[in-house]
Amino acid sequence: RPPASPSWPPLVPAARNFDLQKSQDMLRKHVEFRKQHDLDNILTWQPLEVVQLYDSGGLCGYDYEGCPVWFDIIGTLDPKGLLLSASKQELVRKRIKACELLRQECERQSQKLGRKIEMVLMVFDMEGLGLRHLWKPAVEVYQQFFAILDANYPETLKNLIVIRAPRLFPVAFNLVKSFMSEDTRRKMVILGDNWKQDLHKFISPDQLPAVFGGTMTDPDGNPKCLTKINYGGEVPKSYHRRQQVRLQYEHTVSVGRGSSQQVENEILFPGCVLRWQFASDGGDIGFGVFLKTKMGERQRAGEMTAVLPSQRYNAHLVPKDGSLTCAEAGVYVLRFDNTFSLVHSKHVSYTVEVLLPDQTLLEKMEDHSR
Repeated sequence: RPPASPSWPPLVPAARNFDLQKSQDMLRKHVEFRKQHDLDNILTWQPLEVVQLYDSGGLCGYDYEGCPVWFDIIGTLDPKGLLLSASKQELVRKRIKACELLRQECERQSQKLGRKIEMVLMVFDMEGLGLRHLWKPAVEVYQQFFAILDANYPETLKNLIVIRAPRLFPVAFNLVKSFMSEDTRRKMVILGDNWKQDLHKFISPDQLPAVFGGTMTDPDGNPKCLTKINYGGEVPKSYHRRQQVRLQYEHTVSVGRGSSQQVENEILFPGCVLRWQFASDGGDIGFGVFLKTKMGERQRAGEMTAVLPSQRYNAHLVPKDGSLTCAEAGVYVLRFDNTFSLVHSKHVSYTVEVLLPDQTLLEKMEDHSR
């Protein structure tokens, strides 16, 4: 069955530069996608209560041409809390439902205004974006979402406007950009310090929540428009259904009794993020991150600069993950410490990655702040 929206078929050739073969392939895949995700019934589907309450975002207002505006609130989102309480599939499905709601809203607007409304404006509020949002399973939700957006909702994105982006944003963007088409990346607009005034170029103040520089409020005067936009928040532990999210590890190392193992990572310039996850077998393990003070030779922990002081973790019960922003270039050492155990050796499974910022974006943001 072809997609329900009448606006979709004309967009397919446009989305693939009038390449008929690609457009037909795309339409066929989209029909399969609709069946696979039961999209004909998705608008009546209700996500888990925890997802409804704590997954942020919402449809609020229209731009000057009558296109719906969707707000995504990143900073107040608790990615780990959500993924300990719901599956990745549930969170992705909630975003697919949002896409279908937006498509339905476009049809409503078309009928109301008497002309075709086929595009939506997205505003991503990045205030509060932190290392916890770079947790690998959380990033994978957004990677999957952007891949779905490009494959199944082509040409529906008018602009993706980013506001209040912190210095960490180029690193976060670098993790998802390969899942966005070139066209989607071109539509991204990053607003600088005058973002409130600049938003008025896209959205009339009366269609913009007061908290974002407009005049719209809830009936009770709330400037955040909480009746339309969910701002997320910390997920209470009572919603957690599991202690951990299953992770894959790339390396295994044996740490002998009374000894330690070091994993070196060279950081070429400041602003990179070191991200790790590990689990131990045979008991707890010490873990710390250090910066070498001499190159080319192994150093003891006491000879290096402690960036994350060593601490013992029950990683045999619950795997540990973490990340840090490297303030300076140099060789960073992840040190697995078993010196406290004179009887038992430990096996540690781990993954460590260096996340780089997108250089073009970094330069653009630096220009904005000058």
